[in-house]
Amino acid sequence: MHWETVIGLEIHAQLATRSKIFSGASTAFGAEPNTQACGVDLGLPGVLPVLNREAVVMAIRFAAAIGAQLQRRSIFARKNYFYPDLPKGYQISQFELPIVGNGSVEIMLADGEQRQIGVTRAHLEEDAGKSLHEDFHGLTGIDLNRAGTPLLEIVSEPDMRSASEAVAYARKIHQIVRYIGICDGNMQEGSFRVDANVSVRPQGEGLGTRAELKNINSFRFLERAINFEAERQIDLLESGGKVVQETRLYDPDRDETRSMRSKEEANDYRYFPDPDLLPVELDDAFVAAALAAMPELPDPRRARFSEEYALTQSEALQLTASRELADYYEALVREAGDARLAVNWVTGELAAALNRSGIEVTQSPISAERLGGLLRRISDSTISGKIAKQVFESMWGGSDSAEEIIESQGLRQITDADAIEGIVAHVVEANLQQVEAYRQADQNRRAKMLGFFVGQVMKLSKGKANPQQVNELLRKKLTQ
Repeated sequence: MHWETVIGLEIHAQLATRSKIFSGASTAFGAEPNTQACGVDLGLPGVLPVLNREAVVMAIRFAAAIGAQLQRRSIFARKNYFYPDLPKGYQISQFELPIVGNGSVEIMLADGEQRQIGVTRAHLEEDAGKSLHEDFHGLTGIDLNRAGTPLLEIVSEPDMRSASEAVAYARKIHQIVRYIGICDGNMQEGSFRVDANVSVRPQGEGLGTRAELKNINSFRFLERAINFEAERQIDLLESGGKVVQETRLYDPDRDETRSMRSKEEANDYRYFPDPDLLPVELDDAFVAAALAAMPELPDPRRARFSEEYALTQSEALQLTASRELADYYEALVREAGDARLAVNWVTGELAAALNRSGIEVTQSPISAERLGGLLRRISDSTISGKIAKQVFESMWGGSDSAEEIIESQGLRQITDADAIEGIVAHVVEANLQQVEAYRQADQNRRAKMLGFFVGQVMKLSKGKANPQQVNELLRKKLTQ
C-alpha cells in the first residue's frame, strides 16, 4: 500500500515588543528567573490586562506579508487549562475571531519546484511560563519570566506532504517574520517554535488520525521528527494497530517521538470571550500607519536583485535569505559600483569568514563601506584579486582601511609594462627547455603550460604583477 503523509504546522513567533502583550513587564531574554513577571502576568486579584498596541501592529504587518485577510474586528478569549507554568489557570488567546484570516506563502523545494501553502489563520496570544527540569534533583522549577510574552500563532493548512516541504514552509515563515521585523527568529531562545501535526493515509483517501509534535526548536529536528512519526504511524497501521490522537514529544538524542498526553480538542479548553478585554477594532488610519514602515519582502526583493543586478536565481536566493544580508549587499554595490564583483565577494570571501567565525553579517568586523573600499582597489587595478584576499584578512583582524593596508604592506600592484616585461624576459631565459616545449605544443597544451610561466613571474614579483599584463606579455614573448 502506498501511504501519503499529511502535515500541518502551528508556528509560535514571539513578537519583538519590549514589553508584554498585556502588561508593562520586560520581555528581555536572559534575566534571572521570575524577575520579569508582574501581577498582570500572574493574574493576581484586582489587576487588569491592557493590550499592547505594538503587538497588533505586528500582526497587521504579518497579514500584509502573506496576503492574508485582515480581520477588522477580533476578540480575545480565555483558553482554560491547568499547568504549573500557567498561574492564572487560563491563557488569553484568540479563538473564533482571530486578527489574521486566510493567506498563503510560496515555498521553493530543493529541486526548484514551487508550491503554495495555505495559512488558515494567525492569532495573538500570550505565552506561558517555562518548566525547568534540570538541576533540581528530580523536581521541576518554574520560571515565569516568559509568561505574558506576546505570540503570533501561525496555523497552516494541512497542505504539506513531506518533511522537506514542512521545513521549507517553516523556513519561509521564519524568513518573513524576520524580514518585517516582528520576531528575531532565535530558535535556541524559544522565539520561534514549531508544532507539527502529522498523519498518514492511503493515497487519495480521507485524512488520518493525527499526532501533534510539540515545541520543536530547530529545522533539522523538525525534519527528523516528522520522518520518524510518519514511519511510526505507518508501521503501526500495517501491523493492525490504530493511531491515537495525542500530543507527542520529540527526543533528539534518541531520534524518536514519545507520548506526552492525549490531544485536547477546542471544547476541552472551554473558550469564552475574556471579560476584561474589549474587542479589537481596526480603522483605516491605524492599518495604514502600521503598514507605512513595511520593508520590501523577500520574494519581490529576490526578483528585483535578479533583474537589477543580473544575478542568477541561486545568487539572488542566497543574497536575500535574510534582510540583513540583502541590505549589506546593496550597500556594498553602492560603495563598490560593481554588482558582479560584490556578489562574488559576499558569497565567497565574506561568507567563508563569517562561517569560520560563527557570526552573522550584522556582526561582521568589515562593514559594507570598508569592503567597498577594497573592491574599488581591485576595479582600478591598484591590487590583484589574489592580493585583495590578503588585504581582506588584514582588514578582518583590524580597523585599517584597504588603502592603509595596501600602503603599509607595500602591496600596490605593478602595472608598469617595462618592469613586468623585464621579469617576463628573466623567466623565459631561465627556462629555455620549457620554452621550447611550449613552442612545439598545440594550442590546448599551450594553455595548460602557460600557467607555469605565469606562476614564475608572479613569484618573482611577489604577486604584485598585473595578471592580465603578465599573460599578454608571456604569450607574445613565448612565440617569438
